[in-house]
Amino acid sequence: MTTKKEYPKSFSHIGITVPDIKKAVSFYTEVMGWYVIMEPSTVDKETDTAIGQMCIDVFGDNWETFEIAHLATSDGIGVELFSFLQGIKEAPEFSPFNTGLFHFCIQDPDIEGLVEKVKAHGGKQRMPIREYYPKDKPFKMCYVEDPFGIVFEIYTHSYELTYSSGAYAK
Repeated sequence: MTTKKEYPKSFSHIGITVPDIKKAVSFYTEVMGWYVIMEPSTVDKETDTAIGQMCIDVFGDNWETFEIAHLATSDGIGVELFSFLQGIKEAPEFSPFNTGLFHFCIQDPDIEGLVEKVKAHGGKQRMPIREYYPKDKPFKMCYVEDPFGIVFEIYTHSYELTYSSGAYAK
């Protein structure tokens, strides 16, 4: 029996719902340095345009308008920010044990500086900065929150480098 191995798909973008689109764009551009690809704009529920129809397909009929902005990381990954008039404006309770998106991760060799910048712009540090290989390799990580309670992780080194050495091996 022969099975065809799939090629690895690339990551295109992530969509994040925030309570205030302008504050979110400000945080992610000032703290992360991400590029604004499309300034915040309004999308109305209508069927005359492709985007209007696509949003009805995705969100259903229980909405009238929302704001959207598009950002990009230094390696071209898109960050799509949404802000809806309706809905809960607080982040959901942090519950990594339940099925769903747990976090996203960004990479910066100056993890200490970035954690301080996150805190200075209204975010939180959720844990101390930890080393994967203390006294052996300079690979560090830390979980933080943006000002809206959205949890993300910071690595100092690439995902491949961090885990190819067996981060969990005893």
